[in-house]
Amino acid sequence: MRQTIKNFYHLLVASLANLWLGFPSRNLIVIGVTGTDGKTTTTSLIHHILKSSGLNSSMISSIGAEINGKKYPLPPHMTTLPPFSLQKFIKKAAGQKTKNYLVLEVTSHSLDQFRVFGINFEIGIITNVTSEHLDYHRTYENYVKTKTKLLRMSKIAVLNEDDESFAVIRKELDKIVSKKSKIITYGLHKSSDINPIDFRYKSKLIGHFNKYNILAGIAVCISLGIKKEKIIDAVGKFNPPMGRQDVVYDNNFIVMIDFAHTPNSFREILSALRKKVKGRIIHVFGSAGQRDTLKRPEMGKISSEFCDIVIVTSEDPRSENIEKIIDEVISGIKNNQDRIKKSTLFRIPNRQEAITEAIRMAKKNDMVLLTGKSHEKSMNYGAGERPWDEYEAVKKALMVRNNNG
Repeated sequence: MRQTIKNFYHLLVASLANLWLGFPSRNLIVIGVTGTDGKTTTTSLIHHILKSSGLNSSMISSIGAEINGKKYPLPPHMTTLPPFSLQKFIKKAAGQKTKNYLVLEVTSHSLDQFRVFGINFEIGIITNVTSEHLDYHRTYENYVKTKTKLLRMSKIAVLNEDDESFAVIRKELDKIVSKKSKIITYGLHKSSDINPIDFRYKSKLIGHFNKYNILAGIAVCISLGIKKEKIIDAVGKFNPPMGRQDVVYDNNFIVMIDFAHTPNSFREILSALRKKVKGRIIHVFGSAGQRDTLKRPEMGKISSEFCDIVIVTSEDPRSENIEKIIDEVISGIKNNQDRIKKSTLFRIPNRQEAITEAIRMAKKNDMVLLTGKSHEKSMNYGAGERPWDEYEAVKKALMVRNNNG
């Protein structure tokens, strides 16, 4: 009942925001991107291709907003803004031109809460749907159906044909297929409308999962009428967005920052890195408090399968006990007590200390991988947001290492 009242409130506010600002999205070509993983990379790639093709594109994603070339920060832990703030950005993006583009990262929470109500989506895309946010959506089926709301609001639906959610999503869309102007699929096989056989490309992005992010971006831009040659050229020049496979130190050993914070994203990036890293992988991560607790043991399990050294630390514990969260992560690691004795598994609640220790122990050809915080500029310990900067934490750790010889 409480959630229903909250959703009704957001619907009312979104309606008022649209009315007050004159339904600004009607003057834009809006592309909405949702999914469990890959949203930010896909959003950034589409934005990059549009700009590279000479089109006026704006973007709002978890790493911030870029409106007509000007960058704006977003509030902590916020991807899809509240209705009035969002509609104000949309109005700025619309400007005076008749064919401006906006690529908007859309969360399942914002879809469920009607925060994006009234936005005139030209294209809606779902990257993938894995078991995440079940603390909010309760079941995987509810989560998938919530994501599908974006496609219902869009003229063109772009779907990952290889994803486990495809059958459920397609079934939902078939109920309203007469209202759909177009459904485009992408995947690694010839059966998909957009595939790597028909669209050969080169990319700086690593990992199996990024093949899908790239194909998703290609599918969107092909549907917008951009020439294939321009798209392929832009894909080849695209650099990962901030905090996504972000190599921040490369001298004897490597330090990489990434936003991976789900079991699926862990498996994807770690399996890719395991094939490339000659030395050890030292993984520093935590799990957010007051969020889906079921994923914690699985994250520990996956990290321990691919990484030589696992360091479990804090990651926005909020009001939950940090030690309890760490216990739940470690519970998924096989022979965890043996690993602790052999110094291949550490529990260091203080994130700065965890990062400092990881960098201290790094040797030639090793990789230190920091996941979960990425671009975020604050940490929540249950009493509001405290300043945090993963990049600064790495700099401090490197200084300690250098000072200690």
